[in-house]
Amino acid sequence: MTIAVEKNPPVKLPNEPAITDQVVAEHGLAKDEYERLLKIMGRTPTMVELGIFSAMWSEHCSYKSSKVWLKKLPTKAPWVIQGPGENAGVIDIGDGQAAIFKMESHNHPSYIEPYQGAATGVGGIMRDVFTMGARPVANLNALRFGDPSHPKTRHLVSGVVAGIGGYGNCMGIPTVGGETNFHAAYNGNILVNAMTVGIAPTDKIFYAAAAGLGNPMVYVGSKTGRDGIHGATMSSTEFNEDSESKRPTVQVGDPFVEKLLLEACLELMATDAIIAIQDMGAAGLTSSSFEMAAKGGLGLEMALDKVPMREEGMNPYELMLSESQERMLMVLKPGREEEARKIFEKWELDFAVIGHLTDTERMVLSWHGDIVANIPIPPLVTEAPMYERPWTLTDLPATLDASKVPAPQDWAASLLKLMSCPDLASKAWIWHQYDHLILGNTAIRPQDGDAALVRVPKTSKGASHKGLAMTSDCTPRYVQAHPETGGKQAVAEAWRNITATGALPLAVTDNMNFGNPQKPEIMGQFAGAVMGIAEACKVLDFPVVSGNVSLYNETEGRPILPTPTIGAVGVIDDIAKAVGSRLTQGGLAIVLVGETKGWLGQSLYLRENFGREEGAPPPVDLAVERRTGDFVRAQINGRRVAACHDLSDGGLLVGLAEMCIAGGTGVEVAQPAGNAVPSHAFFYGEDQGRYLIATGSADEVLSEATKAGVPAVVIGYSGGASLAVKGLLSLPLADIKAAHEGWLPAYMNAAE
Repeated sequence: MTIAVEKNPPVKLPNEPAITDQVVAEHGLAKDEYERLLKIMGRTPTMVELGIFSAMWSEHCSYKSSKVWLKKLPTKAPWVIQGPGENAGVIDIGDGQAAIFKMESHNHPSYIEPYQGAATGVGGIMRDVFTMGARPVANLNALRFGDPSHPKTRHLVSGVVAGIGGYGNCMGIPTVGGETNFHAAYNGNILVNAMTVGIAPTDKIFYAAAAGLGNPMVYVGSKTGRDGIHGATMSSTEFNEDSESKRPTVQVGDPFVEKLLLEACLELMATDAIIAIQDMGAAGLTSSSFEMAAKGGLGLEMALDKVPMREEGMNPYELMLSESQERMLMVLKPGREEEARKIFEKWELDFAVIGHLTDTERMVLSWHGDIVANIPIPPLVTEAPMYERPWTLTDLPATLDASKVPAPQDWAASLLKLMSCPDLASKAWIWHQYDHLILGNTAIRPQDGDAALVRVPKTSKGASHKGLAMTSDCTPRYVQAHPETGGKQAVAEAWRNITATGALPLAVTDNMNFGNPQKPEIMGQFAGAVMGIAEACKVLDFPVVSGNVSLYNETEGRPILPTPTIGAVGVIDDIAKAVGSRLTQGGLAIVLVGETKGWLGQSLYLRENFGREEGAPPPVDLAVERRTGDFVRAQINGRRVAACHDLSDGGLLVGLAEMCIAGGTGVEVAQPAGNAVPSHAFFYGEDQGRYLIATGSADEVLSEATKAGVPAVVIGYSGGASLAVKGLLSLPLADIKAAHEGWLPAYMNAAE
């Protein structure tokens, strides 16, 4: 490796501790990683330099255990403007507009301090999007909590939901969708995955690569405090009994400042003053400055004493590693500093020129004139650890024979039990705390459709309103049973949810939440999930354009369920064609699209009624998914569909119940004559690639299905105020709705 000559060796700061084996270990660096650092530096590092290496080589920032696998994901398509490697992914949605989006985790901070952990997770992902020039138009989230009976679960749910709502609502960005699950595997390590979608002109997208020798580096936003120091390192280790002591590593956010920062950045972006811009996220000033210089192939000099500080007595180590929120780093064109300063001061934000770009490819940091760090930049990338960790794939479990799973003794009771179980119960208590209608562009709200739908501003008079469909999906119990199948299913379900609105799925962002990668079985879960995701994205033309990896999600050696959350975005050319899942009128035929074999392995019916989590998860035939989804989308765009719902958790009967109570209209259905699947497997099986369509054009839909080679059958008709299954049950919708909507409020209002 070639390293630029160090002309100015740094000085040690007063009271700076000696670099001992213990200090190195406390910074999360393995012995061989520290030896690699010494080889790069040619000397013992200062504490500032050690902190920078620690942050940049942490799992959270370097992806050292996952990079080798992430390279297998498909990332390109004609509509992809920017794939992984920037702050967020960018896709072309036509008419000179781009959708910019990403999902990220804030798992560890949210467990330690649920309100601020979740709030700053939302703030961070919004900055990733507006850093690129987009105005955020929607937020989503995917939340996983522990067993409801666990003593911390209620507290964590309350804090996380309040944090998400508090930050997003104050920013004026609607939270339009997401998912919430409960499982004992998350008792000691919850998951908070936040996603933001924004819109920008395709010719006004901003990137992070620095350019131009001597160009000024500018700090804008909030002052830097001591919150969040070592946040990236903390997020790269598993929890233990001392986790509560890590509370100081959780950042503190201020959404009102972020709103000012958003408007100031967009105002400056309307000029041509910005060359590069980067959010100060994980590892704060360290990662933002380093990444900008590295991407541009340049060096930098920064005077840390010029950084705006919130607290007295701060030192360079704290300034470089603080993860204080609502901050940005920019490279401006020379001579444009005062123009930019006026904009940020108008918005009452800090503005400081703290350095400039050089041709040395070194990061040189000073403190009141003394050099305190002098690091070669390229080796921090080229020599960063990258591990091909040992991995053991999970064997596919034996298929569960549905005939050996008992049928319900009381069908009505079995449906009510499923509709009120923690995973399927209404999450209205949650999303009512989010402003999901602000900005006035939410066309499909939470629980009204399989994906949220947001209007896109028109680009010309007379044009139809495009719509952006978005969703987040994963079924962790499937991934646990067989990661490859579960990874495929997560992508397929996201694709189906967008399709069920009538939109064309375009691209994916992922959030890979797993346990300790140093365990071969956990690394095997990661590898298997990536294999499944990659295959599904290829077959479905659904590239991955951004994402996040969160490892070491375990406590005292107990891992979470492997949870590769898939966030997805699609487009419909005319929002007037879109449909939701609400069944609002009688006299419509209910058409089951797709084949039902009655797959009960890993089903909620099996778990909730018999306490059994066993068997192989339902297989995913991607060619069938593609063919069936394309058919359904064509029917919606042909205006032959009044409502559409994809079938997943709980199967056919749960899907019907959800459509009925959402729209206030009942149905009467029957198992098709000649279908040999046991009734409980037919109605509760979780076979993939299926949709329910409500239509007033049944003959036309069935004829089109035959031409497309897609199984489709009328199973009944809408009407009345009950859900009736011939020969099995008849339940008033009011009873189903009460069970569905009652569990979460009762749980959250219960005494501790």
